[in-house]
Amino acid sequence: MRTWGFSGRWIAAGIALVMAAAPASAQFSESYKFLKAVRDKDGAAVTEAVEKPGSTMVNTKDYSTGETALHIVVKRRDAQWLSFLLGKGANPNLRDNEGNTPMLTAAQLRFADGIQVLADRRGDVNATNGRGETPLIIAVQNRDVASVRVLLAAGANARQPDRVTGMSARDFAAQDSRSDLILKMIDEAKPAKPKGAVAGPTL
Repeated sequence: MRTWGFSGRWIAAGIALVMAAAPASAQFSESYKFLKAVRDKDGAAVTEAVEKPGSTMVNTKDYSTGETALHIVVKRRDAQWLSFLLGKGANPNLRDNEGNTPMLTAAQLRFADGIQVLADRRGDVNATNGRGETPLIIAVQNRDVASVRVLLAAGANARQPDRVTGMSARDFAAQDSRSDLILKMIDEAKPAKPKGAVAGPTL
């Protein structure tokens, strides 16, 4: 009966490690190819990837940044692709490595149309980043009237404070003399239930 020597055992162990790493490597490769297809606007490749039975590729993340496909298309201000991916089941509330949801990224870029698309697909208008800033706080700080209007209509909470300054969107508007119109919009906005909220049981 043949027995394995010391070197044989090391070879066997090495093969086992390679085989164990193969699924993770394949997943990394598939994620990379999918996100590259999104960046390249390759609709056929993206559709093929997300329509495979049981596929969760539409919500895969970039390993280095944590960005999803939605973050990528928001950054290029592409409302058409944003709608397309949301229609394929993309989660509008996933965060990148900096804690930003696609809506927070849209607010940073003054992308009001993108905010509207995300809000219509249950994007959380009151989601916060690592500083506790909401999309509305960011829009107010940018004096972005169009985004403020969309967020308020979608139910954004103008009195939700951040975690760094303890100030809310309304506070920031009130202290900026150039934001009189925005302050007026906030004060006149009718309370609305955020579209991204999930209703609880009625007691």
